[in-house]
Amino acid sequence: MQRSSAARIARVQRGARVSILVGDEAIAAHEGEMLAGALMAAGMWQLRLSPSTQAPRGAFCLMGVCQECAILVDGEIRQACQVEVREGLRVELRGVP
Repeated sequence: MQRSSAARIARVQRGARVSILVGDEAIAAHEGEMLAGALMAAGMWQLRLSPSTQAPRGAFCLMGVCQECAILVDGEIRQACQVEVREGLRVELRGVP
């Protein structure tokens, strides 16, 4: 899984720190943040592979229009930019090495 560092904005009030499961890996996140943002903050920029070209895909519009961040969340295909983080959320990144 490819990772990179992410910047945080100083002095921003955040939700409680929770743990979400991404594949077999526990990731720290903050309750109430959008899942796409939490994954990017953890260095997970590639969320899935394109079914037609196998090109990497990630969050693009971050407002629920483009469908590029569609992944499995608790067993259902959901847009990561439209899902609020909560304790115990289970995420599967489809086709990402």
